Order: sequence, then structure tokens, then C-alpha cells
Amino acid sequence: MLDSVAHDLKSRLELGQPGFTILDVRDRQSYNSGHITGAVPIPLADLASRAKSCLHTKREIYIYGESDEQANQAVNALREAGFVHVTEIKGGLAAWKSVGGATD
Repeated sequence: MLDSVAHDLKSRLELGQPGFTILDVRDRQSYNSGHITGAVPIPLADLASRAKSCLHTKREIYIYGESDEQANQAVNALREAGFVHVTEIKGGLAAWKSVGGATD
């Protein structure tokens, strides 16, 4: 079954509702080899230290990583840092591609 988060996110982008941030928490090499168009690269190891300085705690944030486990760790780290609207894109980049989402 297609990931509903990836599908809903793609629909929001197509409708011109960009009031959110997509984070790619994979390493730089993985990001450079392909990522969701517009995704912000912040490797999981740097997430806690960089998130507060570059993201608003009330902003909607969607996260994907190398695996659902990595993305889930990132979601938990942001929630612990005070971020409220954080959602994992289950299936990551593969799920995004499966719904026809744009990639770079």
C-alpha cells in the first residue's frame, strides 16, 4: 500500500500549500545521489544541534531517512527538542517516488 503521508504531501505541494519543511536526515552522500525536491539536508547526527537554529518549533516538518527507523529517531529527537508538528514519511524516498513525487 502506498504511504498516505507521501501521497498527502505530494498533493499539498501540487495544490501550492508549501507551509511545511521536508527534512532528509540521511548522510550527505545519500542526499547528493537523490532526494525529494526541496528537501533540506540535515544528517541525523547534526539534527539536534541544527534544528533549533534553522527551524521554527511550530512549523510542520516531514522527515525521511535511510530507513523508517532512522526517520523515527529523527522525529523523536525533534519532539524532544520541542517541535510539535513532526511526521515521518514512512518508506522514505522510495515511497515518495512510488507516488510520483519530484526528486532531484
